[in-house]
Amino acid sequence: MISLEGIRRHADQRLHTAMTADMVRRYGHVLRANGEVLRVSGLRAPIGARCAIEQEHGETSAEIIGFEEGALLMMPEQGPHGIMRGARVRVETTQMAVMTGPALRGRIMDGRGTMLDGAPPPDADTPWPMRGVPINPMRRARIETPFDTGITAINALATLGRGMRVGLFAGSGVGKTTLLGMVARHAQADVVVLAMIGERGREIREFIEDHLGPARARSVVVASPADDTALARIHGAYRAAAIAESFRAQGRHVLLLVDSLTRLAMALREIGLAAGEPPATKGYPPSVFGALSAYAERAGNGGPGQGSITAIHTVLVEGDDHVGDPVADTARAILDGHIVLSRAMVEAAIYPPIDIAASLSRPMPSLVSAEHARLAGRFRALWSRKRDKQDIIDLGAYAPGRDALLDEALRHAPAMEAFLRQDTHERVGLEEALAKLRGVVGDEP
Repeated sequence: MISLEGIRRHADQRLHTAMTADMVRRYGHVLRANGEVLRVSGLRAPIGARCAIEQEHGETSAEIIGFEEGALLMMPEQGPHGIMRGARVRVETTQMAVMTGPALRGRIMDGRGTMLDGAPPPDADTPWPMRGVPINPMRRARIETPFDTGITAINALATLGRGMRVGLFAGSGVGKTTLLGMVARHAQADVVVLAMIGERGREIREFIEDHLGPARARSVVVASPADDTALARIHGAYRAAAIAESFRAQGRHVLLLVDSLTRLAMALREIGLAAGEPPATKGYPPSVFGALSAYAERAGNGGPGQGSITAIHTVLVEGDDHVGDPVADTARAILDGHIVLSRAMVEAAIYPPIDIAASLSRPMPSLVSAEHARLAGRFRALWSRKRDKQDIIDLGAYAPGRDALLDEALRHAPAMEAFLRQDTHERVGLEEALAKLRGVVGDEP
């Protein structure tokens, strides 16, 4: 396992090497531009290296995304506009690092690390590799501590654990932004790192001012809006993960919110296709699904003496299709649980619209008491039976007495709906949620 001090020493050595080699710097030249991809000759560098391309006024950054015979393939971070044929190109670093530190809390930056809040640059002097530091899986701490989200339905019926990776699955306009804001404000975490990837520009400011609220002081926001390049969107997601990893290495318990994993996959698809990869499922190259798995693995509990990263990744389900969407299908397989939002519950004015029957926390049985697990199972059974039989109930075709479980579900229905409703500014802790659950379904015969 690499320590924080080891990362710092490694970065200092790389800086010293770069300074001593400055006088013998090698340059390549831009041969051709094809869309967002540049072909550069005369350089030798690995995939993932960061390069600087000379322009008429200054330089612009680019990343090597592949190579072909006689040329490197590069993608400029800010797009190819202003880059001329024959422009000189040099290698800046073969491993990009993110400058981190406690001073980042309360700050807002873009995917390149440029501050967006108008305040002076923070005093962040700890480098951390943008693509992370792998942890030996046998040294990771197990998920043994419940994670208090402050949300009644999640705490009581899909209890999360500290260090879990969770997917928040929702169609457009179902309320995932509101629920993310509630979790950011109410969850018990030392630091909140929020990655807003591919969001509309107006939504970023609205979320920070209207939904994040008092949690902003302990939050780091990395915003890469929809008009950013694909590379900048990917860097925004990786930068947020690197900041979270740095805080975890210091022993902090971090909540990482990524909105959204789907738009990260779209950016990865754009780069993969530009580099010449063949399209596979719904146009996504095979490398996208491997990259999503690697990104999800960056969260979780750390090694001995470290903290944890509890991650919630939103997954935008197109057309409410939770089965045919390849990103949603992959996310279900690689994450430790999933929270599903229901459009039908929105139409019934039940907020937050968490579909209890479709939501799942895999580690929950080992995190809660036997009583808690039994009550949650009973609530799920009653809620699912009422939902499955709702059509015949609405038609008036059901006669009481035919189905004992459905009769019980109908008796508890008003109390169950009231249990799931929660005001956005109301916080319900783990113990309070369990007490409410007892009050609803604790009267077993």
